[in-house]
Amino acid sequence: MGIKGVVEMYNLSQASKNMMKGVHPNLVSFIEELIGLSPHDFKVTCGMRTAEEQNKLYQYGRTIPGAWRTNCDGYKIQSNHQEKIDGLGYAVDIGVLVKEKEKKEIEVNGKKVIKEFEKTVYKAGSKDLHYYKDIYETAKKHGLIEKYNIEWGGEWKKVDAVHFQIRGAGKIPYKVVYNKK
Repeated sequence: MGIKGVVEMYNLSQASKNMMKGVHPNLVSFIEELIGLSPHDFKVTCGMRTAEEQNKLYQYGRTIPGAWRTNCDGYKIQSNHQEKIDGLGYAVDIGVLVKEKEKKEIEVNGKKVIKEFEKTVYKAGSKDLHYYKDIYETAKKHGLIEKYNIEWGGEWKKVDAVHFQIRGAGKIPYKVVYNKK
């Protein structure tokens, strides 16, 4: 919400648009329409991934310190972010952007004063699910989920709140099929 109850309209940055290069046009249109209706600003953090990029994410919580990120290793189990037979990626991840106020002590004319600054913070932790749920509910309410045939990772058993994909993407063959060892 902006000033005195006025709803703020958000737009995708050029970086977000660049992230969607090679992504299925229905998913791109969904994200482009959704940002204009969303109650929260967001950026696209990932569109298509190579097998190597997918495997690096898979290593978090395994060989790379950090939280678990995915069950898809990019080779034996591919992600819908990876290129399908039609040359397109069928998934995107978003990141919610929230403006927060921060107080800092600064020096003005030789005196220390407390000044309030506004900064944009990326919200994607486990306690931030409500932002993504709001965005999904907005998409649902405005008919975008059905219009573009989208599913949200926040409804999965292993919740992936940042993830949106074309429904049925798992049935579309991948461009490169790796030997399952």
